[in-house]
This record gives sequence, C-alpha cells and structure tokens, in this order.
Amino acid sequence: MEMLKNKVALVTGAGSGIGRAIALKFAEQGASVVVSDMNEDGGGQTVAMIHERNGIASFFKSNVSVASDGEALVNESVSKFGALHIAVNNAGIGGVIAPIAEYPIDAWEKVISINLSGVFFGMRAQIPKILGFGGGAIVNISSILGKVGFSGSSAYVAAKHGVIGLTQNAALEYAAKGIRINSVGPGFVKTPMVEKTMTPEALKELIALHPIGRLGEASEVAELVLWLCSDKASFVNGAYYAVDGGYLAR
Repeated sequence: MEMLKNKVALVTGAGSGIGRAIALKFAEQGASVVVSDMNEDGGGQTVAMIHERNGIASFFKSNVSVASDGEALVNESVSKFGALHIAVNNAGIGGVIAPIAEYPIDAWEKVISINLSGVFFGMRAQIPKILGFGGGAIVNISSILGKVGFSGSSAYVAAKHGVIGLTQNAALEYAAKGIRINSVGPGFVKTPMVEKTMTPEALKELIALHPIGRLGEASEVAELVLWLCSDKASFVNGAYYAVDGGYLAR
C-alpha cells in the first residue's frame, strides 16, 4: 500500500543527496512531488528519475533564504497539483571551516540565512497552505550537529541547533490545528557535499566517529522522513530523531 497516496509534497534541496532521496521515496509511495533547488540541472535530474519510475513530479527553482521564494514555492505546489499536505525543509550548506574568532562575517550570515532562516521562511509559507487543505506534516532536516558541537563549524552548528528549537516551537503552536512538525538529524551521509569537501584521510577519521563503522546512505534518512510524514507517525510531534549510526551515543 502506498503510504502517501493522493498527497502533495514539496522538498527543498532536492537536486541531490538527501533531498533527492526523499523526493524519490515520496514519489514511490504515491505522492505528487514538487522538487525544489537552486540547481536547475540537479532538480531536473531528480524529476526525470521520478518520471522514469512512473512517479509524479515537477521542478521549481527556489532560494530558501529569500522569503518571497518560499511563498512562490507553496503557490506553485498548489497551482501544479491542487493542494499541499507535506513539506520537507532540507536545503542547506556546510559553510566555511574556521574557529569563531576567525569566522568570516559574510560566511556566517550566509549559513544562517540558508540553514536557519530558510527553514523559518519555509514554514511561514507552508503552514497556512497545509492548514487550508486539512492539515499534514512538516519535517525539518537538522543534523547530529544540532545536538553537539563540531570544531570549526560554528555557523552550521548554531543553525542546526536553531532548527531543532524552531521545530519544537512550531509543533507546539500547530499540533492542535492538525500539523505535525518534527526534525531529523542525519549523521554524516555519503552526499556530494561531504564527498567533495573531504580528503581520503579526513573521510576515514569521519567514518571512525560512527560506531556502526560507515557513513550513512541518503536513502536511510529518506525512510525515516517518509515514516514521519505518513499516518504511521500520527502521534509523533515536536520530536527530534537522529539517524546517525550511533554517533550521538558515544
């Protein structure tokens, strides 16, 4: 049975990595998916992959750090597929690696604008639409670094901690109105963002931080997000779920 049959979902940052895996999983489970990304080529590839599997999807270019783009994205979802029931705020960047006293101000502002303000702008636009179609679910992608620190990544860590708090607050405000809002904290996952920025030696050290002995797969994160957005998670709200191979248990 398709877990998201007759649902309309949007996924930001769906042109690659975790966002793509979520979009593919949603479509596989019956949802009509609006794939959003700044990368038109990547987003188009995700849509093509969904179509190859007989799924329903369309692409819409959107910059999550621009509030008006968040509004345009939800309007596109309704215009294209007639409703909005599910949103996944996944778009994010890693940012500069530097100690706090040397962290560039412009780099800080860019990470916060995309990774934290982008989630706020997204929910601010998504919630009224989802309410208008009878309720649904939102998942915000945080990180294991939303719970602990990571030397050199102050902006990313601050933003991802903020995503968890923002998620909890939104969950309190809209639980009684019919929207469940949760966050997911992936460990380090094999995505282009990780693979492009890591030397082989650094990658080995990173793997060693995960007791399970490997990095995660984007599809493993997608399975958790699917469950949270489905009726199977009907009593789950305001929660943070790590999917991290034991990283946080160390």
